[in-house]
Amino acid sequence: MACRSKAWRALAALRGDLAGEVLVPEDPGYDDARAVFNGMVDRRPAVIARCAGAADVVRAVRFARELDLPVAVRGGGHGVAGSALGDGALVVDLRRMRGVTVDPAARAVRVEGGATMRDLDRATQPYALATTGARASGTGVGGFVLGGGSGWLDRAFGPAADNLLGVELVTADAGRTRASADENPELFWALHGGGGTFGIATALTLELHELPRFCVASLLFPPEYGPPVARAFREILRTGPDALGGALLYLTGPPTDVVPPRLVGRRLCLALLTYAGAEEELRGLAGPLLAPPHEAQALGELPYAEAQCLLDAPAGLRNHWSAECLRELPDDAVDVHCALGERMPVPALSRHALFPQGGAVASGPRAYPMPYRDAPWVVHPAACWADPADDERCVGWVREVRAAVRPWSTGDVCPNLIGDEGPERVRAGLGEGNTLRLEKVKRRWDPDDVFRFGRDIRPV
Repeated sequence: MACRSKAWRALAALRGDLAGEVLVPEDPGYDDARAVFNGMVDRRPAVIARCAGAADVVRAVRFARELDLPVAVRGGGHGVAGSALGDGALVVDLRRMRGVTVDPAARAVRVEGGATMRDLDRATQPYALATTGARASGTGVGGFVLGGGSGWLDRAFGPAADNLLGVELVTADAGRTRASADENPELFWALHGGGGTFGIATALTLELHELPRFCVASLLFPPEYGPPVARAFREILRTGPDALGGALLYLTGPPTDVVPPRLVGRRLCLALLTYAGAEEELRGLAGPLLAPPHEAQALGELPYAEAQCLLDAPAGLRNHWSAECLRELPDDAVDVHCALGERMPVPALSRHALFPQGGAVASGPRAYPMPYRDAPWVVHPAACWADPADDERCVGWVREVRAAVRPWSTGDVCPNLIGDEGPERVRAGLGEGNTLRLEKVKRRWDPDDVFRFGRDIRPV
């Protein structure tokens, strides 16, 4: 009884202190507040603190330590593993902290911890500036950057973490600190791909790059054309400039303006090229894909913030994702990839993607815990469906893809592209040396493992 009384007093004090809102399971709005992008995630936090600023975050962490609660951090809530929530935990919900401040003279932007890619890209676009962002506009900037960050611009500007200039954090002892090249450099190293379990990032400062023009070429093919289209796509990216990016995808034709009505609901192969440059240059690069017969095409300039929405999917559907980094993409691997695309479950919003790396991904800093940057290709099966009766079929297809491409896999992991696949998968992806070093950083900044949801980095 005394413990319960202490908890109620602490909760009442938290409600009184926070500028934001505090929700517990009995409160209206609790269920809406605990819903995340992946509809398969159904967790019940003890308390949700919807923080209005860094001072609220400090107060919320202090409350969690007083009651010995683990802390989950919610930014965009887009991560497929659902690490934004924890059963019986305190959730620090940052969604009210979405400010974005652009400094065009310094080519830098400060982004609050709850901002999404949509917030960031729309703020920087008027200045013809951008930084590497996710391929979905609802992705939270914080989790994306701290996990490494792969997107349309990574071949041109490097992964998102390469563009990280500084992080403002609330630590496990409810203190506030900053990490940069000059301040807490070992912590700063860990935040370049090591994930967000070292503290709560209340703001990040990112480097910006000039992006006066951005173009997209989108070509839809019947799925049986996949192998020759994939080979052409492979050669275009192999010989193309770093400004060129994109994806080869199998998907179900969505009801959008660029998809003819007769193709909606059908399995399709999509060759998507993105280019940080002029339309006429992209048209020349895309030539080998324009020649074969295709069902539909769109090629032209598109504001980067709009291009970031091309693969958006609605929240609340059931999702299971994974990824394998490939050391090479021979014809045998192309054929396997395409055959698995033709077996992708439909109708659904699933995507079977092949992303190119190389360029600034491969030539970037070698010191950070991001060993996957050496892989020239990434296979990303992302199953997305509505009916729980399809769980086994859709999850099984993702596992089949991983198993089938393993002969060409490096074993490295792009953490933002996978769900919870266990500590051994994380350790294998990070490398033994990086894992040990990250565990020492964790011991220094979170020895009690307060921030335990997400990538499984434990204190040494």
